[in-house]
Amino acid sequence: MQAECKQNLNQLSLLLESLSPQQYNYKSELLSGSSIGQHIRHIIEFYTCLSESFYLQLTQINYDKRERDKSIEQDAQKAILTINKLIDFLNEERVVGKADLVANFSLEDDHDCIIPSSYRRELAYCLEHSIHHQALIKISLLDQGLVHLVDDNFGVAPSTTKACQTKEVR
Repeated sequence: MQAECKQNLNQLSLLLESLSPQQYNYKSELLSGSSIGQHIRHIIEFYTCLSESFYLQLTQINYDKRERDKSIEQDAQKAILTINKLIDFLNEERVVGKADLVANFSLEDDHDCIIPSSYRRELAYCLEHSIHHQALIKISLLDQGLVHLVDDNFGVAPSTTKACQTKEVR
């Protein structure tokens, strides 16, 4: 799972290296005014929350209470540096062990759910979460005429890519 997460983060870093500050901060009407930078920040924050929980040997992971760093959404170079730190974490550590996911799924009250999980399961969640946001980033790239900067599988789950390839072969 760590290799797949590193591959995903490297894919994001390569994209960021090819964007100008204006492209990174472009607020797409197709995405309710959100920017690529905002989606990148959101992806990074989830991976960071997980890595910090692991380093601190916490038994609970709570993405709702993650730190939010607006500078990452405004500065692609800072995002790249943070991605590199996350890749270093994934290279250094064998991310295993049990942990509970703590989350509040209600709009009406502050009732936290505690769901048994593991660090590897949460890595899988971070990867799926990233792919989802990459699909949204791809919309902004299309809106800006920049979709050529990513391949066709950017923002597409590997299982979907494989299923589509199988259908084409038949």
